Amino acid sequence: MDRRIIKTRQAIMEAFVGLMEEQSFEKITIHAIADRANVNRGTVYLHFTDKYDLLDQCIETYLQLLYESCMPDGDPSIVAANALLLRTFEFLERHASIYSTLITSKGIPAFRKRMIAMMERGIEEHIKSCGLSPGLNREILVQFLAAAVAGLVEWWIVQSMPYTPKEMVEQLMLILERNLILPEQP
Repeated sequence: MDRRIIKTRQAIMEAFVGLMEEQSFEKITIHAIADRANVNRGTVYLHFTDKYDLLDQCIETYLQLLYESCMPDGDPSIVAANALLLRTFEFLERHASIYSTLITSKGIPAFRKRMIAMMERGIEEHIKSCGLSPGLNREILVQFLAAAVAGLVEWWIVQSMPYTPKEMVEQLMLILERNLILPEQP
């Protein structure tokens, strides 16, 4: 894709997220998005069908960025869970304003739902590579962990990140290890 197209799409998405910080999704107009992005309305419509398409593509883009930045470059089974979690919390800290808006916007639960689905897939992959403690139901464990971690991330962001990413990961790992969900890390 041409760099100008990428920059324009990025400007439109950033303008859209910025507007979501200030007002509800229902009140945002294509005209306001275009003004904020410093493009004309036609340019917005060249890239997105409407504001719902923009929301959908925005969610996909930011989840993909989160996923790509947090996943290891090689075999994920070699990388410890705490290293992946640390990368996730550090990425969220660096991009707090965007993810804060997407996670906490009352009018768009779609981001949180998709984030949980992404976490479910990641947890499934981790369980497949590391195994499951005896007596635990895989499906229940995946649902529990995805909801718990998503809730923890949301709390951390809403509370303006009162703990460092390292502290968050250490505490999360202690909770998981003490409750026999994960084997202790070396």
